[in-house]
Amino acid sequence: MRLLFLAVLRPHTGNAITAERLRDHLEAAGHMCVLRDAFDFESPSDVAELIAAENLEAALALHLYRGGRLLQGHGIPFGVIFGGTDLNEDANHKEKNEVMGKVLEEARFAVAFTEAMKDTAQMQWPHATGKIFVQSQGIATIPNVNFNWNTFLQQSEIDQNADNLYVFLVICGLRPVKDPLYLVDAFSEWHQEEPNVYMLIVGPEVDPAFTREVKDRVRRAAGVRLIREMCQEDLHAVVKSCFALVNSSVSEGMSAAILEAMDLEVPVLARNIPGNSAVVEHGVTGLLFTTPQEFIQLAKRLVSDPVLEKEIVTNGREYVRTYHSWQVERDTYQRLIGKLEASLED
Repeated sequence: MRLLFLAVLRPHTGNAITAERLRDHLEAAGHMCVLRDAFDFESPSDVAELIAAENLEAALALHLYRGGRLLQGHGIPFGVIFGGTDLNEDANHKEKNEVMGKVLEEARFAVAFTEAMKDTAQMQWPHATGKIFVQSQGIATIPNVNFNWNTFLQQSEIDQNADNLYVFLVICGLRPVKDPLYLVDAFSEWHQEEPNVYMLIVGPEVDPAFTREVKDRVRRAAGVRLIREMCQEDLHAVVKSCFALVNSSVSEGMSAAILEAMDLEVPVLARNIPGNSAVVEHGVTGLLFTTPQEFIQLAKRLVSDPVLEKEIVTNGREYVRTYHSWQVERDTYQRLIGKLEASLED
């Protein structure tokens, strides 16, 4: 089957990485998958031209508003996947909410990453109950075995001779919803007390104005470094070598970086928001914080308590391998796309 897949494809961001993984799942089942960035299209009529030109028979969208609204009215069956900001932010805007409700009326199925996301969607759009499936993200990590951590630290201007170096890693696209500056002031104060703790912020420059603000703040913050985006294999190697993975987002669907850190046996400290608390059980698979001050308290506790660190790492790894199987994800999407294929034959 010839399939159109619309997603938000900012390089090296969560949605882009998820989209590439799902495309692999679909192509492994023998489908021809045309993956395109939803931002390349202004209206459904632009998509109609692509559907006709490529002779596409069905479609999938990752992000109910940005991708799903472009698939309406083409007469081809389609499914949608909730991204996170569609449920957490766009649903609060009346016009966008109505558009997404209409998309769900036409969609053959919808996928939520968590039960909580499914519940939120069903509360917003009761008519979609019955067509929303839960499939958590499948995780597979591939750290570059040739990555040189010491060279990376030198290039990042980190004193690698500091006794018991502790690197806390924030992975995110530089945009307000990811809130990479949330912990910067508190962390910088901690670094001035204890020079062996550092925070690295790694990710693509998504929002130019916000990126300038981040660069300006980080430049003045002791112990905090901003690193340009990296390829996935190198990024996984950095995660594996750091002390802890930190997520300070205002909104998340399901953070792949958190799950990848768990898979790589690295402890996670995450802001206590619904998307994060759905995968991080406080004190079991990670630590949840609600303020910068609480983050510092928990980070200090983690540094000083190797038993807690080991427990969290063990539980996190077990959680990911039990509930975020790459193979189960592949089977689910191949089955759901089979629904679209079957509808073509009806």
